[in-house]
Amino acid sequence: MNVLQLYLMGGIYFILGIMHFTHTGFYRPMMPKFLPAHNALILWSGVAEIVLGLGVFFPITRTISLVGIIVMLAVFLVVHINMLIPSNHLGISPWLLWIRLLIQFALMYWAYANLP
Repeated sequence: MNVLQLYLMGGIYFILGIMHFTHTGFYRPMMPKFLPAHNALILWSGVAEIVLGLGVFFPITRTISLVGIIVMLAVFLVVHINMLIPSNHLGISPWLLWIRLLIQFALMYWAYANLP
């Protein structure tokens, strides 16, 4: 477990979580139409990213935060897979969407690899 990696990971999730509040409109088009309450889901996912990102910084909450990050990223797969449907690409190249999906799995592994 590399402390620098953990701080980097925590910082990334913290910043991305803040962005859910400051750039809500950026996330809105990505939300699958079948999910309800898009704004609430965007904001609650921001809260999750902030809390889990901060939790990585502290040894007492690190394990639960890393597991939480893995679960959160697994839930976010719904959004990434939905965007692979041609009518949901939002003008983004399909190969970039596939790379984005693969990055989700890499991020899950990064959290898993840092579990104590």
